Amino acid sequence: MKAPTPFYRAYVLFALVVVYTFNFIDRQIVGILAVPIKTELALSDTQLSLMGGLAFALFYTFLGIPIAMLADRKSRVWIMTIALAVWSAMTAACGFAQNFTQLFLARLGVGVGEAGGVAPAYSLISDYFPQEKRARALSIYSFGIPIGSALGILLGGVLTSYLGWREAFLIVGLAGIAIVPVFRLTMREPKRGGLDRAGAPSAPAPIGEVLSTIIGKPSFWGLSLGAASSSMMGYGLIFWLPSFFVRSYGDALPGFFSWMPGFLVPENPGPLLYASYFYAAILLLGGIVGIWFGGSMADRFGARSKGAYALVPAFAFAATIPFFVVGVTAPTLWIAFPAFLVIQALSLVWLGPVLSAFQHLAPPNMRATTSAIFLFINNLIGIGVGNLAIGAISDSLKAEFGDESLRYAILCGTVFYVIAAGLFFLTSRRLKKDWVH
Repeated sequence: MKAPTPFYRAYVLFALVVVYTFNFIDRQIVGILAVPIKTELALSDTQLSLMGGLAFALFYTFLGIPIAMLADRKSRVWIMTIALAVWSAMTAACGFAQNFTQLFLARLGVGVGEAGGVAPAYSLISDYFPQEKRARALSIYSFGIPIGSALGILLGGVLTSYLGWREAFLIVGLAGIAIVPVFRLTMREPKRGGLDRAGAPSAPAPIGEVLSTIIGKPSFWGLSLGAASSSMMGYGLIFWLPSFFVRSYGDALPGFFSWMPGFLVPENPGPLLYASYFYAAILLLGGIVGIWFGGSMADRFGARSKGAYALVPAFAFAATIPFFVVGVTAPTLWIAFPAFLVIQALSLVWLGPVLSAFQHLAPPNMRATTSAIFLFINNLIGIGVGNLAIGAISDSLKAEFGDESLRYAILCGTVFYVIAAGLFFLTSRRLKKDWVH
């Protein structure tokens, strides 16, 4: 295969970011739609947590490893194409749910599709970009997280305000289906390990060999569990912060956006639309800055010390704690907004460094499967437990604090970032030894 041009490399990264953006739109739109869904279907916070977290995480995590093993053997582009079609169709199906069970099953279907969307992309990027540029390339790919999350929150709020939550699911699902043929027809499958050292193994490795390679590497488990701890809070925030802003600052939200042109606000929109504008801005601005900063720092300091790939996120997570205290207890939105903006940036610093490190803890023929094992640990704990933990804490505090219970549940969740910082710090001492050169 002819070496790709710089322009085509840039296109590949752009296309992968677009697909990842739809991945997170469909994954996170339930965060803003939880407010009208809770009202119409009469759900508790715990049920919302199960629908938004565990329903998605079950098949997403358990199918990720076998699909990634297939991606180490077959066309990664075809796997991602099919995955995009499935998760988009199931997102549209969410709009037809009439009760908790039907919505739970539709979200299971979204997880089935998205199980094939990420690990193959990590592997593709590693075969399009050389080692010294991978952290930044993976950081740019990870822009899909804040862009998709912000668009999911924004589109969910806008479409619900103008049309309804069912129509919001249907429109974003059909939009994802529309880009399926474009992605498939314009993406080429690169040579596996073509940018790695000569002599690197290229034949697909069986799962036993992959496990034997990583099971004895403490840095793999330190990074995986550290990322999972952070994801418990990260996914929990994306799901619960829209509800928190509506419950705790609902009356103040219209005043915060008094400068907004009238054509962007329907008649009597209610706090949901304003909450979507508010949180989408935090996700987009803070997320992109944090991800780019993390990838740049990793490429800069990682050349001198492999431990930097874990130390950079460790310091970032530790730094979130004072901003959480200020943001969650802020008396006004003018204080809460900059605090959560910094929190969002610091909480996503880990993506570029950690994802890049995972691509170097195993040889090229194991990358997709190794990434899937990491995603299994990260998402089963992060998505499956994080949403549920914050929702359950909120329900347990409701008798004492009423609608403010979510405020204190979020504050309790900061302990997950403390754990993540500790695990990354310990892992930094081991990375050099476990690195595959």
